[in-house]
Amino acid sequence: MKKISSFFALFLLIFSSAQIKWMTLEEAVEAQRTVPKKILIEFYTDDCTTCKKMESETFNHPQIAESLQKNYYLVKFDAESKKNITLFGRNFSNTGSKKTKSLHEFTQFMSVNAVPTTVFLDEQSMPITLLQGSITAKELEPYVSLISSDNYKKISSRDQWETYQKKFKSKLKD
Repeated sequence: MKKISSFFALFLLIFSSAQIKWMTLEEAVEAQRTVPKKILIEFYTDDCTTCKKMESETFNHPQIAESLQKNYYLVKFDAESKKNITLFGRNFSNTGSKKTKSLHEFTQFMSVNAVPTTVFLDEQSMPITLLQGSITAKELEPYVSLISSDNYKKISSRDQWETYQKKFKSKLKD
């Protein structure tokens, strides 16, 4: 009986942990038309180990994942994708050769120069901010909270941002 209880507890722990449900960029923009939400785009590449670590430890942190799923449409975008996309009345492609790695035009359009980079868009798909480099769940949490609540609109200086960060109380349980 004890083994069954332990197995059941482990099963619940594994499957109850939050898991991000990623969308394509086109799906997110389309979803915004019916239910307006902000978009978070995670720019990555297949060979980026830091990107994989960020996905598993930052985005899939239970409280972060829950907040992201509730408040944002979540997009993973391969910065080196060879797929053509049409967004905002514009066509984006990767004009590099099939054999060499090059940045997709949409990656460049969003001013992403390195991966991982996290980009926040508002309900009209306009950029709010971008976070370049690997960040932890604790580092991402203040941004997720600030942007989802629209309080980012009240911050217009570095001093105001620093005051916000000092006053921010993390809700993350490690």
